[in-house]
Amino acid sequence: MKNLLLPLLLCHVSSSVKHSLKFFLTASSGVPNFPQLVAAAVVDDLLAAYCDTDIKIIQPKYDWVKTALENNPQQLEWYTLHCFENLPHTYKARMDNLKQRFNQSGDLPSVSLLQKSPSSPLSCHATGFYPDRAMMFWRKDGEEIHEDVELGEILPNHDGSFQMSVDLNLSSVPPEDWRRYDCVFHLSGVKDHIVTTLDKAVIRTNMEKPSDMTVPITAAVIDLALILIAATGFVIYKKKTAKLPPSPPDSSSERSGKPSLET
Repeated sequence: MKNLLLPLLLCHVSSSVKHSLKFFLTASSGVPNFPQLVAAAVVDDLLAAYCDTDIKIIQPKYDWVKTALENNPQQLEWYTLHCFENLPHTYKARMDNLKQRFNQSGDLPSVSLLQKSPSSPLSCHATGFYPDRAMMFWRKDGEEIHEDVELGEILPNHDGSFQMSVDLNLSSVPPEDWRRYDCVFHLSGVKDHIVTTLDKAVIRTNMEKPSDMTVPITAAVIDLALILIAATGFVIYKKKTAKLPPSPPDSSSERSGKPSLET
């Protein structure tokens, strides 16, 4: 937008007095009752002109801006083309790129239940969301709770998205009451929120389950048994071969040219 309005405003601001010129461009996607693109030019902290994709017309805020546009219809046509066709197309592509980067193409971020060990607090962890305006809390029977709850800070991820977690101390919660609890994650600007019910089956932990160890343990036992069988067989074979009488001389040796004892 700087390239579009700068020539127009500089025609007016041509004196030796210093003036400030600022440009603002706001692009949005999926925001209700808000234009896809808004562009504004501000001179000396006063709005000089603006355009947006809803009104489909450039709006001058002062008579000198309006006069300049009326006296230059080709310029007005060029500004209009860029305000309502070129720029929206360009920034739509950029918004689509941002959605892919932040994984916000209509899908909500991932929320998981994490626990280091059975005695550790249960963490409800959300990651991959953007922007960094979000709420997260635990509920019991649909009511938000604060006792035995610790809310963590919102932290950045390496890809520009964010993560956060809220912990729940389960030491005083009997297993039969677990399903009365749920974790709620709400992202600012998104109508729906994510509700994750406390269920032991979905908790991810660093502790390996015994069932996961069945196959490697069984394989190790089989390998050890095969080694023992092979070793035992080798020992028995050595003992048997040690007790055998020496082999008789080969008769072929008598035909090999050795002298005979007969006269």
